[in-house]
Amino acid sequence: MAAVRHPHAAVPTAAAAARYLRIAYAWPCTASFPMLFSTTTSRLALFLPLLALLSCSGNPGSQPVAEAPGVLPGPIAGTTQTQLPNGWKLSPAGTATPLGDLPLSLEISPDGRLAAVTNGGWGENSVQLLDAATGRLLDTRVVPAAWAGLAWAPDGHTLYASGGQHNRIHSFKVEGQQLQPDSAFVLGQKWPKQKIGVAGLAVDGRRQVLYAVTREDNSLYTFDLKTRRILRTLKLPAEAYDALLSPDGARLYISLWGGHAVAVYDIEKQQLLASIAVESHPNDLAITRDGRRLFVANANSNSVSVIDTRAGLVTETLNTALYPASPAGSTPDGLALSADDSQLFIANADNNCLAVFDVRDPATSRPLGFVPTGWYPTAVRVVGSQLLVANGKGTTSKANPNGPNPGRDVGEVGKGYIGGLLPGSLSRLPLPDEKALAAYSAQVYANTPFSKTREAAPEVAAGNPVPQRVGEKSPIKHVFYIIKENRTYDQVLGDVPAGNGDASLCLFPEKVTPNHHALTREFVLLDNFYVDAEVSADGHNWSTAAYANDFVEKSWPSNYSGRGGEYDFEGNRGEVAEPKDGFLWDYCRRAGRSYRSYGEFVYKGKASLPAIEGHFCEPYAGFDLHVKDVDRERIWEQDFDRLVAANQLPDLSILRLPNDHTYGARKGELNPLSYAADNDLALGRMIEHLSQSPVWKESVVMIVEDDAQNGPDHIDAHRSTAYLVGPYIRRHAVVHTAYTTSGMLRTLELILGLPPMSQYDAAALPLWACFTAKPDFRPYALRPATTPQDVRNTAYNGPARRAERFDMSREDAAPDLAFNENIWQAVRGEHSRMPAPRRSAAVREAKAEREEEEGED
Repeated sequence: MAAVRHPHAAVPTAAAAARYLRIAYAWPCTASFPMLFSTTTSRLALFLPLLALLSCSGNPGSQPVAEAPGVLPGPIAGTTQTQLPNGWKLSPAGTATPLGDLPLSLEISPDGRLAAVTNGGWGENSVQLLDAATGRLLDTRVVPAAWAGLAWAPDGHTLYASGGQHNRIHSFKVEGQQLQPDSAFVLGQKWPKQKIGVAGLAVDGRRQVLYAVTREDNSLYTFDLKTRRILRTLKLPAEAYDALLSPDGARLYISLWGGHAVAVYDIEKQQLLASIAVESHPNDLAITRDGRRLFVANANSNSVSVIDTRAGLVTETLNTALYPASPAGSTPDGLALSADDSQLFIANADNNCLAVFDVRDPATSRPLGFVPTGWYPTAVRVVGSQLLVANGKGTTSKANPNGPNPGRDVGEVGKGYIGGLLPGSLSRLPLPDEKALAAYSAQVYANTPFSKTREAAPEVAAGNPVPQRVGEKSPIKHVFYIIKENRTYDQVLGDVPAGNGDASLCLFPEKVTPNHHALTREFVLLDNFYVDAEVSADGHNWSTAAYANDFVEKSWPSNYSGRGGEYDFEGNRGEVAEPKDGFLWDYCRRAGRSYRSYGEFVYKGKASLPAIEGHFCEPYAGFDLHVKDVDRERIWEQDFDRLVAANQLPDLSILRLPNDHTYGARKGELNPLSYAADNDLALGRMIEHLSQSPVWKESVVMIVEDDAQNGPDHIDAHRSTAYLVGPYIRRHAVVHTAYTTSGMLRTLELILGLPPMSQYDAAALPLWACFTAKPDFRPYALRPATTPQDVRNTAYNGPARRAERFDMSREDAAPDLAFNENIWQAVRGEHSRMPAPRRSAAVREAKAEREEEEGED
């Protein structure tokens, strides 16, 4: 059995560490970690995680303050940190060079002078060339499509780059400091005519062949470099990510992204040998100069597998997370060895850092620390005495002054769409020594809200209906979790005077959504709630697992940009799109909690995943805009009444109410206001019916949008509506505390006795401040509809013609920017202009800052 190494495997108990630190350094509990490292860094580096655990802010004995939002998002005064809307912080080390949209691959030329990058996001795709020593951008070549997959020819004069779903391999001659396009290698017709999806590349200079692996048809393609023809195609066991040639050229190693293994291809025999089992989501590969050890990043498992290539066995597993036994969420997806093979650098995409190991001893790798990076690092390379890191989402989100333009006929042009607002960056810094690593490690812990203390005991006040620890009892027995579609806060609640809204951006005010508004008055108004997702493709994963894995994060931009690739990550894409330990229903099943789905991860009356089989209401429709939400509600009522009568009501009911998505301005379809009114009436009826039932006294309703998409919001486009309803929810309250989707899930988990599913919900603040220990059992009275629900679009104007081009068969199949301005025009008029939605890392609340933003608009 392979040994498991973790940066903190040898750390003693927290109490012992505290005694050691008090005796050795006489230092009080503090969050100012860098000051500690002016003393002996080698000893203290061992106790970094315990310092994080023992910091005053994380003391499980301290009582949280209900309305204190903590450190507000945005630049943090007196530090180099920026807090993101999800509550995590950034403070990237080194200097930064702006890159393109979602850099996925970073490769250094054989002579070490040049660095190449592929940008494969929603926006403009490109291949970029940089000076490796200075980080200076030398050249950018825009390509129709790109993705992860990049390789230099051994002579350094040719560069090959993945063409992604266009099923091409771009070829460039490198002349001086420029890229000159050469004829491409063609695997097939572009998506959707052929589903291939080019990923990792490798060049065999001696044999003059180019290898390409794919993530759609799961194959290995071998090309003749001279003729550019395909020599052979070999089927692989699962979706592939990377391909790496052994130093002796005898074998090609292929990470099977969806297969928990590394495939081994014998080049002389031209056949696959026995695969080597690793952990979940193997992606990037690195190999020592002698070829004896292969390192494999496992994104879904917070780990790196170390393989003895001669034995074909894993000899060590390196835990890359900041704490041992952490749930999913570190997402290691990039590897680099130092020039002498003594150190391994691992990009932890979702922890926004590098993990560093001493790997000189083949038997016992030793952890050295962490390095803070930008947002979602995807690749790391060593060049001389420098580290280069590609940050997939850069260093911040941005406002979008070039937002929606109703004059455009089609598509999401410009930079107003959320998918194009996160340009990447290249971080460049010296290889850290022991002292630098100690300081960097402290900074990484300071940036990270997750800790084992918070995982075990989140900040919840004593006596609250939300338990302080998993397994403690709650008076709430039944949770009704409702997931809706794609609305920002201002779109629905911007007209509520008590909240931080902008009424000019409100498309669905109280006249259209009387029940939504009534719920915020009778129960709790949340005006500072943020979704963790960007779009529905990752939104339903975030809403049901508090995590979207690397496959989802790296794949949805290709689909949403129209370049191709599978959209459906709600159980129909297979294991590669799923978190290793599953979704809410998997956690319920393991904990012995009953559950039932109403349309979530259900498609055309069939469950998308085995765990939902036998646990869903078959007549209840999933996403289908031709089914009214009031009809869904009627079916739910019948099913609910039957289950209550039989004493079989599940602990968790997950309900999909999708019609606030709307159909836009398409002629003959329901008007967006009618869709919103239908959605509102269905929600009101559901709450009223539940409140009049015998289980109301022990129930809570939690309502979220799967994402906020692209509607206007004067604070941030991640800001969305969320609602809490039930006897144990405070009445007539306004709560300004910043919360997230993951925080809503953490609240649900604590009530039902479920452990957190990822580091995101483990780190998130539960919504306990919205609850009260003194229940109010008064039922909810339905507000009748004040907007007709059957008004259809009759005009055949510009918006109607544009709406005809939208694919409405599933959520977000239509281009989001164009679709949202289409909704705006359907409500406000053909020639009205939808304000540009605003996005930034800061969630600014001060009135002066809001007025300044409005002035900019």
